Amino acid sequence: MSPDLLLAGFDALGMFVFGLSGGLMAVRQKFDLLGVILIAFLPAIGGGTLRDLLLDQTVFWLTQPEILWVPTVAGILAFIAPDRLSRIRSLKWIDAGGLALFAVVGASKALELGYGPGVCILMGTMTATAGGVMRDVVCNETPLLLRQDVYATAAIIGAAIFVLARIFGLDELTALSLGAGLCFIVRALSLRFGWNLPVPKGDHTG
Repeated sequence: MSPDLLLAGFDALGMFVFGLSGGLMAVRQKFDLLGVILIAFLPAIGGGTLRDLLLDQTVFWLTQPEILWVPTVAGILAFIAPDRLSRIRSLKWIDAGGLALFAVVGASKALELGYGPGVCILMGTMTATAGGVMRDVVCNETPLLLRQDVYATAAIIGAAIFVLARIFGLDELTALSLGAGLCFIVRALSLRFGWNLPVPKGDHTG
């Protein structure tokens, strides 16, 4: 399998699971079908759109408009079968899958353009989290990125592992799998055991 095809597969899968997360959140908010589909688009393409704009690249879905069917289908599925999809136990588990996939996809695209490790990790984190922030804001939810949860931290770790793996000469599939796998594991463990980042102690409001 060629690296480009492999990356496209990871990208499409990430769009689909993030589309589901957006669609299910919109269903929970009692949006109509169009609203559900539109909200599905936010986490699916929002982060990648911002990444491409910052990297001065043509936004990916403008050259591949057929890929917009992925979040569209995800939104429709979330609308017609929310109860069945919710058996996955939690929206957070679906979101964790999208986070892991997008973290390595974003880092890989920056690496292909010749950027250094720091920029690649930043682009991976942005790809994984920016669309979710848009989804949460539109749905009047506190963005996961701003909570104590280990969320963006997991994306940073996943993107960093991918970049390190490529620097040390591992092939694309292995690097993508390692980065995405570790990102998902860190996020899953934080959900399972309630891991949080530290917050300031005491009252600092006055």
